[in-house]
Amino acid sequence: MNSETTTLISLKEAMKRVDHKLQALEAQFRELDFTKDNLMQKFEHHRKTLASQAAQDEMWTAVLALKFTSMELNIVYSYVIEVLIRLHTRVLEKLPDLVRGLPTLASVLRRKVKNKRIRVVWESILEECGLQEGDIAALCTFFIAHGNKAEHYAAKVRQMYIRDITFLITNMVKNQALQDSLLRAVQVIEKGKAVKTPEEQKSSLKELIPSVKN
Repeated sequence: MNSETTTLISLKEAMKRVDHKLQALEAQFRELDFTKDNLMQKFEHHRKTLASQAAQDEMWTAVLALKFTSMELNIVYSYVIEVLIRLHTRVLEKLPDLVRGLPTLASVLRRKVKNKRIRVVWESILEECGLQEGDIAALCTFFIAHGNKAEHYAAKVRQMYIRDITFLITNMVKNQALQDSLLRAVQVIEKGKAVKTPEEQKSSLKELIPSVKN
């Protein structure tokens, strides 16, 4: 075996070693990418959880800080409970075979997470009422916080005490998200469906109309 043959064999062996090292490095990089993606997903989930928790805490603070008189509280509560009952009733109307399994609105909210059929019906009902999930969270928070001491007033009784419920809510509720949700509840009961505020309509138009650059 001459020196050239020996050199070629040594070179091939060296190239094989380099190739094996490159493959090992590639595998390590793939593992690092997977670990990075995993960490990013966990971080994003954690961030959303914290944001959701912060929003819930803010809503609870806003609901508990309300300074309604007893009569005002009863009137606002009446709109809230009527909306929640209407939503539950609509779900049962659309899912008559699940009536026994959905005795309360809470059961609907709980089961829709894993049951696609319930979820689709629920989302369609929210849409037909002009409501969003955030509204339901706000209304449920209000109900939980004040339901044990508030009393339901029928529509005629409400009109006797307060002529303009919208004015009352706008002036007394400082948290914008809670204010919007309560106003939508009033609209659902009085008009059959919540309508978008001028600010929401402008936002929708901005999404539909592409921006024009000068």
